[in-house]
Amino acid sequence: MRREEKNTIIDSLAERIKEYNHFYLTDTAQLNAADTSDLRRKCFESDIKLIVVKNTLLKRALEQSEGNFEELFPVLKGTTSVMFANSGNAPAKLIKEFRRRHDKPLLKGAYVQESVYIGDNMLDMLVFVKTRDELIGDIILLLQSPARNVISALQAGGNKIHGVLETLSKKEK
Repeated sequence: MRREEKNTIIDSLAERIKEYNHFYLTDTAQLNAADTSDLRRKCFESDIKLIVVKNTLLKRALEQSEGNFEELFPVLKGTTSVMFANSGNAPAKLIKEFRRRHDKPLLKGAYVQESVYIGDNMLDMLVFVKTRDELIGDIILLLQSPARNVISALQAGGNKIHGVLETLSKKEK
């Protein structure tokens, strides 16, 4: 491969790293063609970009990018596939579901919400990472909870007063 081609690939990878907030480094070696095709289809359906890259080119792209990715450099060995996603937990859920029927892909490392995760043992934790929208929804629910309690207390009190008044009106007759 010529230097110009390598530089084009490095620039393309660096642009993807800037474009997507989250990416996973996985090992997809030893998957046969049918399984690889199935994995690519599932990635496409989940809006995840799956790219197989050379480790040296990926390392140069990470160095060229603005973030601090040095912790990921030691895992750049063997076959590496990169999963780019806008959701922090979507690739983890996809990997977990895909591994119910297959041994791979294995998680080498991940960059999610400006944090680095190393090793396949982090997969279960990454599945439960909440997206920004999910966190905002949780905050809204927490803020609504006290207001709901006050409203239900007022409604319950109104029902009690109504019951007392009705009982008193029947007693007078």
